[in-house]
Amino acid sequence: MTNPQIDYAAMAAQWRAERETTLKASRVELLAQLRALGISEVAVDYEGYGDSGSVEDVTVQPAEVNLPEPLVTEVGDFAWSLAYHHHPGFENNEGGYGTLSWDITADSITLDHADRYVECSHSYVEGL
Repeated sequence: MTNPQIDYAAMAAQWRAERETTLKASRVELLAQLRALGISEVAVDYEGYGDSGSVEDVTVQPAEVNLPEPLVTEVGDFAWSLAYHHHPGFENNEGGYGTLSWDITADSITLDHADRYVECSHSYVEGL
């Protein structure tokens, strides 16, 4: 029995392309729904650490527009997926956090993301 070589780089590229296709489709669908409601801007705050995370807040402008709960979930899922696409694994260990800002009128997204990390400096000297 032979052990086939697994091309992890090719698999990662395929997964990335599939995620991009899914994100583009979600973006088009959400954009139409948000515009139909008169939304001009969306902001989504997210936080991840310790191998989990969540969307903390979804806000829209104009503020008086009440976003239906299923759409809040969809927008939050889209933001989380887009953040994860650009910063895979940010929910691990010390984690990361950020804000996705989406100008609905111009269809322009800004992702402001920060990763946390622990820095350690170690030395070991024996037999001095």
